Formats: sequence, structure tokens, C-alpha cells
Amino acid sequence: MNIHANPTLTAAEKALVGAYEERFSTFPGDPAVVTSRDNAIEQLKAGLPTRRVESWHYTDLRRLLTQVPSFDAADTAKTAEALLSGSSVFAVLSGAADDAASVEGVTVERLADLLQAGDERAILTPAASDDAIGAINAAFATDGYVLAIADGAEIEAPVELQNIQAGGQAHARFAVRAGAGSKATIVERQTGDGSALVSSVSSLELGEGAEILWVILQDHAETATHLGQFNAKLAKDAKLSLFVMNAGGKLVRQDIVVDAEGENSDFRLRGINLLGGETHCDVTMKLGHLAPHTVSTELVRNVVTDRAHAVFQGQIRVAQIAQKTDAKMACNTLLLSDEAEVSTKPELEIFADDVACGHGATVTEIDRDHLFYLMARGVEEKLARGLLIKAFLAEVVEELENEELIDRLEEKLDDWFARHA
Repeated sequence: MNIHANPTLTAAEKALVGAYEERFSTFPGDPAVVTSRDNAIEQLKAGLPTRRVESWHYTDLRRLLTQVPSFDAADTAKTAEALLSGSSVFAVLSGAADDAASVEGVTVERLADLLQAGDERAILTPAASDDAIGAINAAFATDGYVLAIADGAEIEAPVELQNIQAGGQAHARFAVRAGAGSKATIVERQTGDGSALVSSVSSLELGEGAEILWVILQDHAETATHLGQFNAKLAKDAKLSLFVMNAGGKLVRQDIVVDAEGENSDFRLRGINLLGGETHCDVTMKLGHLAPHTVSTELVRNVVTDRAHAVFQGQIRVAQIAQKTDAKMACNTLLLSDEAEVSTKPELEIFADDVACGHGATVTEIDRDHLFYLMARGVEEKLARGLLIKAFLAEVVEELENEELIDRLEEKLDDWFARHA
């Protein structure tokens, strides 16, 4: 294998190509996997996306990704305490899967084993030419977990998937298939203390009538780059509730790609982005309504302070066959400083003629009258601001209907407020 870096590549692009060449011989996989990895690195050699690429218009990855740390064999990432008590934890530590728990009703396989065997479920392929996250992950991911929830199984204890870094680079993949009529709560943790480049691709396939609550909590160190992707397909009568909280990282891109393929399927997205310092956080969603009588609601709330920049791109596509679709999307942002920025781009592409679809976006600051009201009653200003911010976010968090989960997420909110509010 010979790779010749294009002299026009940026320092970060050269570092990615060089890291691939250096580590290629250590990657597990049969010839099909090798070919997939080579194709991914060729895609990266063509250059990271710039603002000229529509889906990356607000996140010029070629400009913003300035440094790519080396892989560090001495990294000592450790399993994090589970977000919810009693959870079954499946951890990938600095790119390597840890010893996994066993869960009744769930079949668990390591990605590294599937790669070595050339299993088609482990083939790493970017979704499209502009899928930089998929390309980086396909080139470098060597481990993760593939879970299959049995038909009709109701998994009472939460399942927690952890991707944890301690500096350097960390790349992981998680794939879950929820069988027909199954139910489960899945928590995806993206965290770590180091200055790192992290990529993670998660895939979820819901069988007929399956119900899944999937929570993504990203709170990397404020010097880390996190590139995440979540993909889901919903069969008939399936229900997916996706909750995303970003409360860390310096450069963050979270892609959400969901296809409602089955009639009467229901997708709900709730998101909170807490951005301070010079964080750039981009949440980009592509949702396809591909069958009749499908429902979706998306509500994203941003709190942005200092010199941070929030981005939300939401595209809803309604196919001609998807009559009676009901889709609503909203993005609301609270700006706490004059230098903070937000960019929002909601999109509707509708090819059916009997649908109810709508979208909206708002940007505001803390209401001075409300702040004065609290301070006039003896509430110190910082506390008053925190109360108003929490009130702005409360609607999103409280929809979860799980008291322990709400409490843990509010603890994360309090930690962020203490540092930025």
C-alpha cells in the first residue's frame, strides 16, 4: 500500500493520511474491509469539506480542523460511571472495546471480531462523498459493539454505550438492531479529559413496533474535537425518541440521519446544546418520511455565550408516497453575549400533497424584565440568570419522563452553568 499526500492538503489532512499509513498494518479486517478503508482515505485525500459543500456550509471543516493529534498507545482511558443506575455498560476505551456485560435478550458482538471475520455488518463505508465523519471513522475505527435485541424483549435496565478518550485519537462504532416489539433505553456517552480527535458512528435499526429511547450525552474536554453520526431506520409502528445534549468539546459536529420507512412510525428529537468559550457546535439532521401516516417532532434549544457558535441544520424530506405525514421542527436559541453566534437553516422538501408540516426558529436574549423581577426579590444575579436559563431548557428535559435521567442531566446543566453562566 502506497499513499502519497497531495501537497495542497492542509496540515490536518496530511496528519490524517499519515496516521492511516502508519497504522494500516495494525488494523483488523479481511480484503473487503481493507478496500473499504482505502476508499475512505482516498475520500479524505480529496480534502475535508468546506463551506462550498452545502451540508457543511456553516462548518468549514477544512478550516476549523487545524490539528490532528497522534495516536497514543499509552492512553489510559477508564470506564465512566454509568449515567443511570443499574445500567449494562459497553465501553470503548481509546478505541478498544473493554470487557462487556451480558444482557438477557441481547446478543453482543465486538466489532473487531466481525472486522477480522469480514462480516458484512462490519464493512465501514461512508454514506456519501460529503460524509467526512463516516470517512474518518471508516478509515480508523477498529472496535466497537454490535448489539441485537431479540423480538419482543423488554430490556428493563438501561444499556450504556461509552466512547471514552484520554487524548490522542479515539474512533468507535456502535450498531444496534431492535427486534420487532422490543423496548429499551440506550445511553450513548461521548466523553474524555484529553485534547483529542474523536469520531463515533452509531446505527440503529428498529423492527416493527419497536420502541427505543436513545440518549446521546457529549461532554468532552473543551479542547477536543468530536465528530459524531447517528443513523436510524424505523419500520412500521416503530417509535424512536432521540435526546441529544452537547456540553463540551471545542469543535463538535453531530449528524443525525433518520428514515421513517414504515407506516405509522414515529420519530421525536429533543436537543440541548450548551456552548461557551470558542466552541463551534453543529447539529445537522436529515429526516426522510418515506411511508404514509408517519409522525415526527424536533425541538432543539441552544444556550450560547462568550465567542461560541451554534449551528442547527434540519432537513425534512417527505416522499410522494408519504401522504398524511405530520412533521414539526423548531430551533430556539438563547444568546448570552454580544459575540456569540447562531446559524439555523430549517428545510422542508415535500413531494406529497396531503401533509401537515411546519418549522420555525427564534433567537433571543435573557429578558431583562424577568431578570429584574428575580433580583428585586433578593435573588443574586448569577443565580437569577441560571434559573432563567434552566426554565428555557426545562421543557426539553422534562419530556423524558424518567426522574433519574432528568436529575442526572440537570446535574450536567448545573456543572455547565457554574463555568459559563
